[in-house]
Amino acid sequence: MRVRRLAELPHNVVVHPHVWIPMADGSRLSARIWLPEDDDRQHPVPGILEYHPYRKNDRFLEGDDEQHRYFAAHGYACVRVDMRGSGDSDGILVDEYTPQEQQDGIDVIRWIAAQDWCTGAVGMIGRSWGGFNGLQIAAHRPAPLKAVITIASTDDRYAEDVHYSGGCVIASEMLPWATRMLAYNALPPDPDVVGASWRQRWHERMAHTPPFIETWLRHQRRDEYWRQGSVCEDYEAIECAVYAVGGWADPYRNAVLRMVERLSCPRKGLIGPWSHISPHRGRPGPLIGFLQECLRWWDHWLKGHDTGVMDEPILRAWMQEAVPPAEQADDRPGRWVVEPEWPSRGQSQQHWYPAAHGELDVETPKPSTRNVVGLQHTGVDGGTWLCKASPDDLPPDQRADDGRSLAFTSPPLSERIEILGWPTLTLSVRSDQPLALVAVRLCDVAPDGASLLVTKGLLNLTHRDGHATVDTLEAGMTYDVTIGLDAIAHAFAEGHRIRVSLSPTYWPGAWPSPRPVRLEVDTGPDTWLSLPVRDRRAEDEQPDPFDGPEAAPRPATYVASEAAWRRRYLHDVGTGRHEVRWYLERPIDRRLLDNGLGWREDREDRSIHETDPLSAAVQSTWEIAIGRHGWQTRVVSDGTMTADETTFHVTNVLEGFEGEQRVFAKTWTFQIPRDGG
Repeated sequence: MRVRRLAELPHNVVVHPHVWIPMADGSRLSARIWLPEDDDRQHPVPGILEYHPYRKNDRFLEGDDEQHRYFAAHGYACVRVDMRGSGDSDGILVDEYTPQEQQDGIDVIRWIAAQDWCTGAVGMIGRSWGGFNGLQIAAHRPAPLKAVITIASTDDRYAEDVHYSGGCVIASEMLPWATRMLAYNALPPDPDVVGASWRQRWHERMAHTPPFIETWLRHQRRDEYWRQGSVCEDYEAIECAVYAVGGWADPYRNAVLRMVERLSCPRKGLIGPWSHISPHRGRPGPLIGFLQECLRWWDHWLKGHDTGVMDEPILRAWMQEAVPPAEQADDRPGRWVVEPEWPSRGQSQQHWYPAAHGELDVETPKPSTRNVVGLQHTGVDGGTWLCKASPDDLPPDQRADDGRSLAFTSPPLSERIEILGWPTLTLSVRSDQPLALVAVRLCDVAPDGASLLVTKGLLNLTHRDGHATVDTLEAGMTYDVTIGLDAIAHAFAEGHRIRVSLSPTYWPGAWPSPRPVRLEVDTGPDTWLSLPVRDRRAEDEQPDPFDGPEAAPRPATYVASEAAWRRRYLHDVGTGRHEVRWYLERPIDRRLLDNGLGWREDREDRSIHETDPLSAAVQSTWEIAIGRHGWQTRVVSDGTMTADETTFHVTNVLEGFEGEQRVFAKTWTFQIPRDGG
């Protein structure tokens, strides 16, 4: 199903491509504003804010315009703001989700509410970064903010972002994301907006924007740095209405269920099959009429209309059917299920017990001990962590990783089992090293043997008592630990088998422990897999609740080259070298016809691993060119990350070019002690 782009909309829209919004300290933020054309200032409309650092005038303008033009045509004033230090705004962007970022957002909301075209009621919408700060700003309770739609975000910055998972450094994401943001933050403002000062401002950005990774690695525990901006610290602080949206193919999905359960404000949750993309465009499908769903939310909370949106169940989720494993999928078979409350009363925990010879059964087995030694490339078939449903993003058949792990498999199921929520694995385990991790994968094994990854989880075993402390392991001592897997909705079909696999390595999803690890697992009554089993219900058998996807037409764009992301795994059998490579087979190369701005982006990330855990290395390069006729700039950001037994070693390099002349170069190097991982 494709997005229907509406040639005719209820109202014409006037776009103000650049408006300055003053901050209390004298700085200015740059905004693009969409207003209904027939707004005569005698009939003001509610405001909708989207606020993040991803440049409103070039790279993300097409997606911004299809959404905000649509909302504006339905009677809203939409405001897209470049955060301080990004795009055309003043200042330097020093980190993610800072108190300054949140205060600026509050000031922007107050500014919007005070305009004569606004009723004084404001909503916030955002995906990823803009979803994070929508929640963070809501926790400050600015009076005009009445409702938030948060997409692909989280309530816990430490638990679920690109930095750490289960207390483990996410090797595939931490350095590459920091390298990308170093490039984005170093891009110049537009001379057509800021005038002759653009070059001075550009050089100030390049000179003063920091590589974020240094800060992230200096906080390897869940300390005050991560608690700031994590709204899970005080759910009661949020009083405005929250619509939390996520996708099962996206790592930012757990927060939807947590917020539906723990927020006390009016709230709803929606989880589809999607990746890290909005539900009207995000594969795997089915796509839905998400912008229409947003309008129902806005009309209720910002205009006071009775749309019925709050008369519906608090949670709607896509119950996924098993499919043959494939790295790419347009659609995921399944059906919508609803929960009038969460946690659901219609669920039970079903325990499955690993046994001596690799069995998995509902009956408690006799005690035994199984061993697993981590192969350093276990995990290479895990797919892309931040999945956007590009070719090669989804996890392939798991049989190879299953074979590199300690796996337990059930007999063929005599009846269908549906789960919704968080599976967990409780282990009685010993390690021969003081620093160790455990990776757990839950798979659906088809009758032909194909192994489909359902969900997974990680735990740094030195964080077994919580992520705020590190407690090293004693060799030979038995520990009882529970590993939480990411939330999922999945139907195991009759005749399929359930498999749980564990390993002390998961590359490149987790930075390896300093030394090879051997784990001993006691099977018997103290080790079990717990599945959140959900009963099938009559109310699930309703027609599709969503219309088809629609949006406003996109701005005219010349596309010289569309993005072609690829993921490749290379194994040199002679040297034992394993390399996972993410790259653009073709660079992004686009030019917006209305403002003449062109954007060219190229990327390559490599994670390299041999048989020694200390051979782990990640390399990342981002090259971005932006310009128009007579004005051409380019930045190149390069990063490398390695580790020895005690220390992480990171190098970042930033170069800036005007035309073909290099006008800036800077190198940063960091040595940061490993703290329990």
